[in-house]
Amino acid sequence: EINDTEGRAVLHTALRNLEGGAIHVDGADVMPEVLNTLSRMRDFADAVRSGAYQGQGGAITDVVNIGIGGSDLGPAMATLALAPFHDGPRCHFVSNVDGAHIADILRDLDPTTTLVIVASKTFTTIETMTNAQTAKDWMAGTVTNPAAQFAALSTSAEKTAAFGIDASRVFGFADWVGGRYSMWGPIGLSLMIAIGPEAFDEFLRGAQSMDRHFQTAAFDQNMPVLLALVGIWHNQVCDYATRAVLPYDQRLSRLPAYFQQLEMESNGKGVSMDGAELPYHSGPIVWGEPGTNGQHAFYQLIHQGTRVIPCEFMVAAKGHEGDLKHHHNLLIANCFAQSEALMKGRTLDEARAIMAVKGVTGDELERQARHRVFKGNRPSTTLVYPQLTPKRLGQIVALYEHRVFVEGVILGINSFDQWGVELGKELATALGPIVDGHQSADAKDGSTRALVSFIHAHQ
Repeated sequence: EINDTEGRAVLHTALRNLEGGAIHVDGADVMPEVLNTLSRMRDFADAVRSGAYQGQGGAITDVVNIGIGGSDLGPAMATLALAPFHDGPRCHFVSNVDGAHIADILRDLDPTTTLVIVASKTFTTIETMTNAQTAKDWMAGTVTNPAAQFAALSTSAEKTAAFGIDASRVFGFADWVGGRYSMWGPIGLSLMIAIGPEAFDEFLRGAQSMDRHFQTAAFDQNMPVLLALVGIWHNQVCDYATRAVLPYDQRLSRLPAYFQQLEMESNGKGVSMDGAELPYHSGPIVWGEPGTNGQHAFYQLIHQGTRVIPCEFMVAAKGHEGDLKHHHNLLIANCFAQSEALMKGRTLDEARAIMAVKGVTGDELERQARHRVFKGNRPSTTLVYPQLTPKRLGQIVALYEHRVFVEGVILGINSFDQWGVELGKELATALGPIVDGHQSADAKDGSTRALVSFIHAHQ
């Protein structure tokens, strides 16, 4: 049990073990159930895509995935990333409990041809179940039996049945699959419907190939190990507090947020496996945006700011828009230029020479030149791959999963729990009746009382 604070095994890699070789948990082989669930997913996805499964108004045109955290970030990221491979219904994702999110998604959809997938392992996640009930109420205004157009990704047969979802459309997964590692199984159903079971299998094969590489490659050739060691060096030795993930691919625009959860929820811990306070920093702050957009937003600080920010660039050799190759070559040139600029920089003498060519002289030349100095020697890595395909995306995501695990091992922490999210949940549950006006805020602290008072005064 790697996840010893929750008493759970960690085996999300079993979800992509397509060959079905035995993997045991507590003495039982889990692979028959994994492969059976995958087969059921394929059958359901095919039925939705072919029109064999229909809504009240005919073939399904839109799929709405309702989930949050790992039940949203992974499939939403991958579905956008693999847009060139879509040949199924349109897919939409609702996560935020803010009513604006679900209202904006449902506004333009036809309830008679919409399938809603509710992704919650326990079927109790407050944000997800609030949105699910709203979607059901929306559908009930038009559809005779709205629950017939719902599927569930959950382990709670009792709660999904109470919601009205037939067991044939309920896809469960074991507790040894953590949320942020779950899109390889039932949580990836929306992605499978979008790109088809065959392409989804390629996605799994890509991840599985990285699993094998991680298991077998020597450390000096092992990509997850090398990335982890670089990350530890930057964060622990050099004291660089953040890491920028910068994919030069617009369709990977959600990848930084996905890696943000993967890294910060996994390794954002304050105590070691034995409960002792860490005498060093845990994981870094992970953030980013796609290139070239970021160049016109925050790269100024990356190049000339006083804080050093390690950057991780990604770019494909080939895009999917064959008639726009000149766009893609310009994208590549910009990506490589950033890594070169971070490495080499520009000296004061070089800046002076540039200003002199422009005719600037004397004190003004000196003043202007200093603003054009780039210190350089700023770290970056660049991941280049032939083209973004389902298999390649699977490899990239699995690469970062294993990298985060290795970092956690080096740091001596549990990368597979997330107790840091619990206190806020508990306080939100207690505050609900107070915000609703059903309970007094008198027992709360002064700050919270003042905030609640303002809300009540303006509602």
